[in-house]
Amino acid sequence: MRTIGLLGGSFNPAHRGHRRLSLAAMRALGLDEVWWLVSPGNPLKPAAGMASYEARFDSARRQARRAPIQVSDFEARAGTRYTVDTLRLLLARYPNDRFIWLMGADTVAQYHQWEDWRALAAMVPIAVLTRQGYGGPARAARAMGWLRHFVRPARQARQWTGWSAPAIIFLRLPPDPTSATRLRALNPDWHRRYGPPVRRRAS
Repeated sequence: MRTIGLLGGSFNPAHRGHRRLSLAAMRALGLDEVWWLVSPGNPLKPAAGMASYEARFDSARRQARRAPIQVSDFEARAGTRYTVDTLRLLLARYPNDRFIWLMGADTVAQYHQWEDWRALAAMVPIAVLTRQGYGGPARAARAMGWLRHFVRPARQARQWTGWSAPAIIFLRLPPDPTSATRLRALNPDWHRRYGPPVRRRAS
């Protein structure tokens, strides 16, 4: 049985913050590896300013070099639009592995807008990763009105494989201020340096 953290996102672009938080989450949760699920198109993000899938995938692949992080095009191949559908397929395909969903604290505010978010929370445990300035807002997010009943203490992080979902834990990780929004503002043409990726299939 492998223990795997799933981090979904646009990766527009992938950056050192994604890598550092993923590795910190691996240590905190005792994971074997992390899979970055590069989204073909996030329904909650505007298409304007979104680089091509190939550029975003390639930026993720380069950030993941020499780390136990697998960059996956599973969603593009499966044709799934919503995370809840992606998880259903992954759980069916890998019944002997244990998954935990990794989510940045800045994303929790939008979680109630995700398709069938309660069903998603009932599939796998969720670990919220530290993002500078978002700790308080994450715990006060609308979805937490329901999820607060399932919060686990941070000291139990390595016990997550024994939990029944729904279960959510707020990890205390070293914060990283790197922001994809800021990187795009500093270099709007960042995607031009990335070519078609050599696909590494984690799933």
